[in-house]
Amino acid sequence: MTKIVLLCALGMSTSMVMRRMKQAASEMDGDFEISAHSLEEARIYADDADVLMLAPQVRYALGKVKEQFPRKAVTCIEMRDYGTMNGRAILEAAEKALAESGIQTKKGLKFLFCSWYNTTR
Repeated sequence: MTKIVLLCALGMSTSMVMRRMKQAASEMDGDFEISAHSLEEARIYADDADVLMLAPQVRYALGKVKEQFPRKAVTCIEMRDYGTMNGRAILEAAEKALAESGIQTKKGLKFLFCSWYNTTR
């Protein structure tokens, strides 16, 4: 089972992206568990994730997120994939980021999607 955790401030666009990702996972015959949570819960779920994905509007926080979670693959979702809610492309981008990072997982791909990042933390 692959656990995917989506994080954002309000969860409106993230919940729509999550639905599209679930549809894509089903079409790909992937064994994914996908959920969405507030950014306030990021630290709770980061330990259980391997890939952290930032929405295009928080691309500026990429460096800080990489610094905060050095043992995670960290990437940003392409604006086109986010805007069109291309669940398959987002899943493939997460898999690519994980493969390029060299991080080994026991149960497959796990990632966090951050659509908002509080740089004052």
